[in-house]
Amino acid sequence: MIPRRRFIQLAGTTLAALPMSGILAQTLTEQKKHWGIQLFTIPQMASKDIKGTLKTVSEIGYKEIEFFGPYEFSATETKESWKGIAGQLGIQGNAFYGYSIADIKSILKDYGLTTPSVHMDLATMRTNLKPAMEALRQLGTRYVAVPALNNVEERKTLDHFKKLAEEFNQIGKKMADHGLTFVYHNHGYEHWTENGQTPMEVLLKNTDPKYVVFELDIFWMTAGGASPIEFLKNNPGRFKLLHIKDAKEPVRFAGDGSTPDQWITLFPKMADPGTGVFDIKGIVTQAIKSGAEHFYLERDLTPTPVETLKNSFEYFKGV
Repeated sequence: MIPRRRFIQLAGTTLAALPMSGILAQTLTEQKKHWGIQLFTIPQMASKDIKGTLKTVSEIGYKEIEFFGPYEFSATETKESWKGIAGQLGIQGNAFYGYSIADIKSILKDYGLTTPSVHMDLATMRTNLKPAMEALRQLGTRYVAVPALNNVEERKTLDHFKKLAEEFNQIGKKMADHGLTFVYHNHGYEHWTENGQTPMEVLLKNTDPKYVVFELDIFWMTAGGASPIEFLKNNPGRFKLLHIKDAKEPVRFAGDGSTPDQWITLFPKMADPGTGVFDIKGIVTQAIKSGAEHFYLERDLTPTPVETLKNSFEYFKGV
């Protein structure tokens, strides 16, 4: 029989000799078992039958839901501007589609789902923050993400982004008092350069990690000419959430990504995760090393809702 001390020495030597990839793979499986979906992937499906949609999503295997607005508590200007967009997209109603927050929370619980994060526009944060926070606390949400900066006039220069960073810090402090965390979601227009700096670098440098974290959309960051892996590697702890979709071919904005026409042009190039050119496994691996907590499928407005849900989850199981 091998003495206990010798056994421990041998075991330690054996473990040290194991490939790190094997140990990492086990870590990934443990940490990344709850895949989620941002509902802007399937907005028409959700609009027609949100309860049935959540049931389908749960049955496929997803565990986390990220809602997009507007909500009943959203700013009036937000709800008014959404009406035209919703009509074009074939979406009826606002985020919870006639259900109360209590109803949605109950439905989520019935299907074994949670909603760790939601998207909420900046106008609502500016004008209607308190009722929004009270509502989201009831839902059990922690992270509240600005999905885009709709006012181009507020993001033309680095000084604009510095002012936004200060505002994000202030909003983040207020959210923290309610147990919520402010999140900035990149949209690709944060990677032009001025005096050797990019807007994304300015936001990361000038926001307080205690109050502001980030949601990395790998498609839009790549379209802006930046590397998701490098940003994750260089900013540990800052990117807590990821939006994952693939690209049928290499993607790049025609300009700096600041206008909607540049985004819309790239929508047809989106693909289900694992069917395109992105190194999704490499991105997810680095994201976990860098402290990411939540991973959402978001193939914006997929033309094949159920197929995308199923295909993507099958791929995720092997990541």
